[in-house]
Amino acid sequence: MGTITKRKRLDGSVAHMARIRIKEGGVVVYSETETFDREPAARLWIKTREAELAQPGALAKLKAPDPTFAETIQKYVAEYRKGIGKTKAQVLNAVAATSLAKRRGSTITSADWVQFAKDLGVLPQTADNYLSHISAVYQLARPAWGYQLDAQVINDARKVCKALGLTSKSRQRDRRPTLDELDKLMTLFGNRRKGSIPMQEIVAYAIFSTRRQDEITRQTFEDLDEAHPDIWVRDMKHPGEKSGNDVRCDLTPEALAIIRNRRKTQEQKGRIFPYDSGTISRVFTDACTLLGIEDLHFHDLRHDGISRLFELGWNIPNVASVSGHRTWSSLRRYTHIRHRNDKYAGWPWLEKLGIRSSTAEDQP
Repeated sequence: MGTITKRKRLDGSVAHMARIRIKEGGVVVYSETETFDREPAARLWIKTREAELAQPGALAKLKAPDPTFAETIQKYVAEYRKGIGKTKAQVLNAVAATSLAKRRGSTITSADWVQFAKDLGVLPQTADNYLSHISAVYQLARPAWGYQLDAQVINDARKVCKALGLTSKSRQRDRRPTLDELDKLMTLFGNRRKGSIPMQEIVAYAIFSTRRQDEITRQTFEDLDEAHPDIWVRDMKHPGEKSGNDVRCDLTPEALAIIRNRRKTQEQKGRIFPYDSGTISRVFTDACTLLGIEDLHFHDLRHDGISRLFELGWNIPNVASVSGHRTWSSLRRYTHIRHRNDKYAGWPWLEKLGIRSSTAEDQP
């Protein structure tokens, strides 16, 4: 039973301190106190709280750890063995630095996260990315560490934000480089001083292998199976995995020719393109700016390469064997593409780089 203790305040008024104590085996395992101006209010609080605490699992929940959300993020990052991507790490670090994350996790409501999304002041797609990474922390905290974090809180917040238009999924880019743009880029890169990053080969390899820039810089000659031909793509990007997601992907004749050319100019072991992916991205972006090429990203080269394979008449399974897509549904955005002439047929840079062009017969 709860108890009420009356105490006289300095101003002469009487305070009624209501206290609840729960014992197990004669030992107090939980104690809670509230102060009221009136005794009936104190008795009502005791009756209400005792009923709440009598519910199954209520006491266990109160006894569970309840660190700040910032501390929960720190633990999540420290114990996530798969490795956290750069973007996700930046988002979680930004969230941990907010005043909201300084509060105990159990005290943060769905309304708090909705207000957080409003205050971000970013595009709906970016706000959705923030809430997605926050949700990942919630999903792990209770089952892994017993923290007082209810995943329904962030789930409800995401539903509200979507209904209000505060969040939305990113629109799929459909930007492809034109041959004129590529000619300008290849010419510019060809005029770079000797010893510079071989951007001509890297740009061509990104298109014909359909690889992302990070994947390109991780591939090694030891990963290559020239007889098949295919190559390991280490730590391929995947929504649920980052580290250890190694996928074997088929190589188009163009991509294989580029690797063979690279082997002639350097040691036959180690990384095929031993350069920093961030530097490659910066060099590509700076070149586009210098040439006045607008809204072209390095990742658009992968999109162009995949689109070209469909234009060659390749089917979804064969395209997926090159691109590395685990599910064919991810390639449905390309199903509108019809078999047409090869965009790169007769492209002079193929001959300059010593590359033979693919045909429909080259399907794996």
